[in-house]
Amino acid sequence: MFERFTSGARDTVGQAQEHAGRLGHRYIGCEHLLLAAAATGEPASAALREHGVTAQAVQTQIVRLVGLGEADDLFSAWDREALASIGIDLDAVRGRIEAAFGPGAFTRAGPGTCRKARPAVRKNPLARLRHPRRAGRDQQAAPAGYTTGRIPFTPRAKQCLEHSLREAKARHDNYIGLEHLTLALVAMNGGAVPPILSALGASPATVRAAIVDRYRQAS
Repeated sequence: MFERFTSGARDTVGQAQEHAGRLGHRYIGCEHLLLAAAATGEPASAALREHGVTAQAVQTQIVRLVGLGEADDLFSAWDREALASIGIDLDAVRGRIEAAFGPGAFTRAGPGTCRKARPAVRKNPLARLRHPRRAGRDQQAAPAGYTTGRIPFTPRAKQCLEHSLREAKARHDNYIGLEHLTLALVAMNGGAVPPILSALGASPATVRAAIVDRYRQAS
């Protein structure tokens, strides 16, 4: 699938990884993909911005919904979703611990613990989609010129990228461009994207129609 991504779509995924890191999130979610998609100069991005889905507005909603992460946050989005499913609210746990032991106690390293700082290296997030624990096979499956990334996709973000292929097939396109990725994003039924669009007053159906119309005019 990855070899079908256009350079613009690949760059957008790379930007999503950078946004995730900048916001202190140790995962790449659909919200980061939407943030990156809203910031490009492609027609799909223009359609998003016309309906109030600007990069600045999306980032504001991400911070409102998810908050800013910490560089040493112990839990990824996957962990949070799994714990929430059994009734454990990590934010509530963090609040109780920090109330008792002070700010930062939840993620503070214990006595005798030393963490080595890892150099900041931009790596390709697409390379970890299929087999995140098998770097050798990831490297072969990744698009040319990219290396294995460290920030993982959430299951929902992986699903979104897979749906972008379906969008391309439905339009009889032999490539996966930003338009297909954006159409897949606005079609998501769960996760952060629906509440972000709702908060910005953007109807998924209206935004989808605007994106399709943009590319219809271009063709």
